[in-house]
Amino acid sequence: MSENVDTSTAPRRIGKPASRVSRLFESKQLGWAAFAIAVIFPFLIANNYAMNIATTAVIFVLLASGLNIVVGYCGLLDLGYIAFMAVGAYTAGIVSKAFEMPILFTIPAVVLMCILAGLIIGGPTLRLRSDYLAIVTLGFGEIIRLTANNLEITGGPSGIYGIPGVELFGVDLSNPVPFYYFCVVVVGLLVLGSARLGRSRLGRAWRFVREDEDAAEAMGIHTYKVKLAAYIFGAIWGGIGGMLFASHLSAISPQSFVFLQSALVLMAVVLGGMGNTRGVVVGAVVISLLPEFLRDMGNLRYVIFGVVLVAVMVLRPQGFWPARAYEPEKDGPGKDDGGTGPGAHGGKRSRRKKMAPASSASNAGPATGEDG
Repeated sequence: MSENVDTSTAPRRIGKPASRVSRLFESKQLGWAAFAIAVIFPFLIANNYAMNIATTAVIFVLLASGLNIVVGYCGLLDLGYIAFMAVGAYTAGIVSKAFEMPILFTIPAVVLMCILAGLIIGGPTLRLRSDYLAIVTLGFGEIIRLTANNLEITGGPSGIYGIPGVELFGVDLSNPVPFYYFCVVVVGLLVLGSARLGRSRLGRAWRFVREDEDAAEAMGIHTYKVKLAAYIFGAIWGGIGGMLFASHLSAISPQSFVFLQSALVLMAVVLGGMGNTRGVVVGAVVISLLPEFLRDMGNLRYVIFGVVLVAVMVLRPQGFWPARAYEPEKDGPGKDDGGTGPGAHGGKRSRRKKMAPASSASNAGPATGEDG
């Protein structure tokens, strides 16, 4: 006597049930709450120093979201990312002063120069992997800084001064509060764009490459083109961040683009949670603002800052807010396994969110990371 068992109603939950705190962090309302806090911040602390620090933090968020495309989504270790910020800042400064135009009109030139820099550097180097790529990008960052330090057009060690502020439709936005709001809008749109990229078909290809490049290539993904696309998108984000930085300070010099800045941006991505846009935003805010909160402690603040970072990475190595991963799941006997990779055909599929960092996705088959 055979016994038919209905497996369609079997429990499918993977991992522990989400707590209220977890559901809160997964909700879109949290993103809107963060945006609302950014909007009302000038009304809470109305002084120019605080506004300048807040604007710098917002620009830092943009840099971290750009590097997250390269490192978090695609898994390319870039140790010279600040070089793209330098390319954008110097392009905006040189073009705006040479042609006496508002700095916003330099955006096409900034984007083109960053794409060109991404192609020149990424073209030959993205065929490398692992440590070799990291070493080359580190060298690229130093080459850009030393070049700016020795060229006459970039002002040499003195840099470029008198860079115009932002003017939009005849309205001067160079004052601290208007410029802060302008940065919040621009950075908010670009951060949202990076999150959408991560959920797109290209974003899934990036994650396949990150988890197993050989397997991704075997499944028909052109890994070189996919990596180059990530590198160029990251370059554009960094270049626009450089343009905002140049307009914010009205002056730039090679000392603004040292390796330490690249390390801090990378730290924000790792600390926040690689591959998760919201986590990266949190990491960027912490990295940029924590030293300011400790400023009254003098040089001791650097020791405290380092101890806090080490403690966080030891206690929570996956970051504040790690990306989740999709795990394919069978939909009953004889059904398709619900693979999400290229070439998966037919059958009803179902997939559930796995409560695990994206860094462990390689242990779960062809899983693609989820942005938040």
